[in-house]
Amino acid sequence: MNPLSVAAKALVGRVRRWLQPSLVRRLLLAQLAVAALLWSATLALFLYDSNHLPDLVRYDKVFDSIIACAQNLASHPDRQQQTLKAFDMALLETSGDFSSEQDKAPVLQVWQMGRLIYNSSATAPVMHTAVPGRVENVRAGDRLWRARTMTSPLLDTRVLLAEPDVLRLNFTIEHRSYYLLPLAISLPFVVFPAWLSVMLALRPWRQVTKETSERGPADLSPLTFEPPHKELQPLVSSINGLLRSVRDRASRERGLIADAANELRTPLDAMRVNVESLKEQTDDPGQRELMAHVLRSNDRAARLVGQLQQLMRSDEMPQGGSPATLSFDALVRERVQFVEALARARGISLDFASEEAAALQVHGERESLISMVSNLVENAIKYSPDGGVVKVRVGRESSNAVLRVTDRGPGIPPALRERVFDRFFRNPDQTQSGSGLGLAIVRSVLEKHGGRIALADGDEGRGLCATVRLPLSAG
Repeated sequence: MNPLSVAAKALVGRVRRWLQPSLVRRLLLAQLAVAALLWSATLALFLYDSNHLPDLVRYDKVFDSIIACAQNLASHPDRQQQTLKAFDMALLETSGDFSSEQDKAPVLQVWQMGRLIYNSSATAPVMHTAVPGRVENVRAGDRLWRARTMTSPLLDTRVLLAEPDVLRLNFTIEHRSYYLLPLAISLPFVVFPAWLSVMLALRPWRQVTKETSERGPADLSPLTFEPPHKELQPLVSSINGLLRSVRDRASRERGLIADAANELRTPLDAMRVNVESLKEQTDDPGQRELMAHVLRSNDRAARLVGQLQQLMRSDEMPQGGSPATLSFDALVRERVQFVEALARARGISLDFASEEAAALQVHGERESLISMVSNLVENAIKYSPDGGVVKVRVGRESSNAVLRVTDRGPGIPPALRERVFDRFFRNPDQTQSGSGLGLAIVRSVLEKHGGRIALADGDEGRGLCATVRLPLSAG
């Protein structure tokens, strides 16, 4: 296959998995949305405060202090300059982390006797307001300023404080990057803690999922995990209620089938005895042929009843005996010998071989394993052509005992090899009569014993090969 097409398919698969709805992603996005909302609310609060906090130029005591300094030290120009500079630095510190040369810093300008004696920054333009004591918007240089002038008649002293007309929010969030910089740095680390918190919160949910996924189809017992969380309790309670209902219904159905099979066994046996007796008493070839058909139908009905009883036993194992350590190859050999007469009647040769010199010990319930082997071998005989060969091989693979039954029959299409294990399902193209229970019984027994079965083409692509693997006994 073209490597590019493989890579494209892998990329498409990843995109589809990403686009698939996910509770984890949903919760993660919800947490991020809440974080963004909280941050937006914080910014909105700062914005609100920036429009309602008093500007620096509105503090009358600041102006009074500067005017007093300028007047009291008028006779000592050097000390006056130093003191005004100290006031200016204090204003800078309260307003933000700016130097006096920055265009976002407040500007202090002081006049005495009509002469400018102090200016915060050499780059700041000289500004004038129209009305003393009122905050005004003054355009100076290339920007707009919020300025206020306070005057004193003593020495014709005039003090102007001006701030750039920008939102106080800028000063607040840019001051030493107390807000924006931590936010920018923390953004890459917000997702991981949010993801971790979601995964930790969903851990009880995963425990429920793990327990349900590890169960086999026949395990209908209540979940053992009992979450203390009030959100999970209704879910677990509902699952247990559903399992209880299914278990009760299945139990009633098994009881009904078992009772019906047992009730049918007696009249079928009686029918067979009577028909065989009538057949022996008549010499009419036509009637003998009709009775032979009745007997064949009786055999099929008796086989169906027997399979139903086997199915019920496999569902409720152990029954009729307790699990024990068994010689698997000896059990298979015994069943092959038992059905040899059936194969011989159709001219079919049974080829049995054990590939191991030592006995293969398995732990299980004898009657169930006999039922499993019988169904596989009898199915192979049933669907093989007259005069064919059915191969039965027993061997070992790693820690498993392996049974392979191969025939030369019509086989099973690959698309149906999983469905044939469903109860009462039969290949629509199959001409042989049957109940559709044989392979269902085989799988049910193997599930109880921890084994598995696989279907494949037979020798040279003809017929069917059924491979059974059972764990070997540790003892």
